[in-house]
Parts: sequence; C-alpha cells; structure tokens
Amino acid sequence: MNSAKIIITDKSSRSGALERTTHMAIGAHPDDIEIMAVEGIMKCYHSNDLWFTGVTLTSGGGSPRGGAYKDVTDEQMRAIRHKEQKKAAMVGEYSAQVMLDYRDYDIRDVQQKKVVRDLVMVLEKTKPGIVYTHNLADKHDTHVAASLRVIEAIRKMPQVHRPDSLFGCEVWRSLDWLPDRDKKMLDCSPKENLKAALLGVHDSQISGGKRYDLAVQGRNRANATFHETLAVDSASSLSIAMDMTPLIRGLDLDPAVWVKEKIRNFENDVFQSIKIFTSH
Repeated sequence: MNSAKIIITDKSSRSGALERTTHMAIGAHPDDIEIMAVEGIMKCYHSNDLWFTGVTLTSGGGSPRGGAYKDVTDEQMRAIRHKEQKKAAMVGEYSAQVMLDYRDYDIRDVQQKKVVRDLVMVLEKTKPGIVYTHNLADKHDTHVAASLRVIEAIRKMPQVHRPDSLFGCEVWRSLDWLPDRDKKMLDCSPKENLKAALLGVHDSQISGGKRYDLAVQGRNRANATFHETLAVDSASSLSIAMDMTPLIRGLDLDPAVWVKEKIRNFENDVFQSIKIFTSH
C-alpha cells in the first residue's frame, strides 16, 4: 500500500530495526497484537538480544464506536487508531511497527495478491524466528483471512528463511477447548503494569465501548487456573495458541483439513470421557 508506514521506536535505521527482529506478531487490526502476542512483547522488552516487531494489516477505520468516539468518521478513526498503535509500539519498545493500512475487505479478498506480497517483503527483511498471528478457528472472518494470508506468505519464502514457529493466538474465540496435546501455552505472567499500558493506549476501543483490557486479563487469568485440574497454578496469566508450525513446513497440508483435525480431537476427547463413565 502507498499509505503503508514503518515506525521505528529508537534511533536505529529502518533496515537495522527490521533485521534485528526475532519475534513478530501479524495482526489484522490495531490492538490485536497487544491482545494476542503479549508473550513475545514481554520476552523482548528490555532485552539486548531479542527484538519484537508488530505488523498491523488494516487501518481499523471501520471499527464499532461509542462514547466520545461515536461521531468520529472512518477516516478520523483510521488516524486515531494509527496513533494508538504507534503509542503501543513505543510503550512496548518494539523494534519496529509496520502499518500496512489495508481495508478489511482487502484481507478477505482471495483475489487480492498484494497483501501476501507485502507480507513476504516484510518477512524477508526481518526473518523472525517466531511469528504470532490469529488462529484458524477465530470467530472474526478478517482474523481467519489474516491467518491464511500469513501462512501463504511464509510458504512463499525459501525454507531456510521461514520462521521456526508459527503460533495462532486467541482474540475472538478462546482456545481452551483444544485438547492439551494440541495447545501451546504462552506465559503472560510478567509485568502486569506494562500489559495494562499496552492495551490502555487503545482508548478508542476501550472508551469506545469494548473493555478489551479487562476481558484479556480475565481470560488469561482463567486460562492459568483452569489449565491444570490436579495441580496448583504454575503461572498467573496464560494465553493459549495453536501451534500452526506444521502448516509452514511444507505445502501439502490444507489449513482447513488441519484445523478440522483439531476439532475432531476435541470431539473424540469428549466422547471418550463420556463413554468411559457410562454403564453398558
């Protein structure tokens, strides 16, 4: 996109900031990164060796709004959300924040190839070891489409440049239903104040009618407590991800078939538990 921007949070050059990236989150909308990839942000915060870069695919200009923002136009909201995402990058000391500035429609349009080309370009310049994005069972259509665009982009990279891990994270659907063997638990326990600040800068969403700050904190605390049935809590805050790494190892796995297997694993777990304790 001609309106795309790259925000560098320190005095590094653009190329230097991108090339030092070790952890990356690719989110559909402003604030998705701070909801789903806080583990990566925390790992890189104040580290000399680990660097986090955020990529936001859309402008977020069409988001629902209320309160002080109820009369804001889409173009005004676009500018507000861009500013909020920049603030989050500064608070979290991201190495870089890439704003691709697409519309939701562009991400969902299977004929739109520029989104994937832009992602390939960013990924080739950064070569992160770990990538966080949306999970394939998300409730939001744009999030699912974003996940598929990320998978497609990584598959276009040479094997040697592909990330070591791809995690599909929680936003518009919790992943506590996944059988434990299919879960990737991400420890979000450290720095409660920093996590609150990262989401708190997205005032247009929180004051505008959605308490994402409280909801994410509650979900992650619930994950930490309900993850283990017979053990004390090992963490105070956990998010759950699908380990989607198999989908970027080769080209033969169909994402729809792959996620259907995860759903079937859940179905089988429930069925077997009932069957064991049912008299015949």
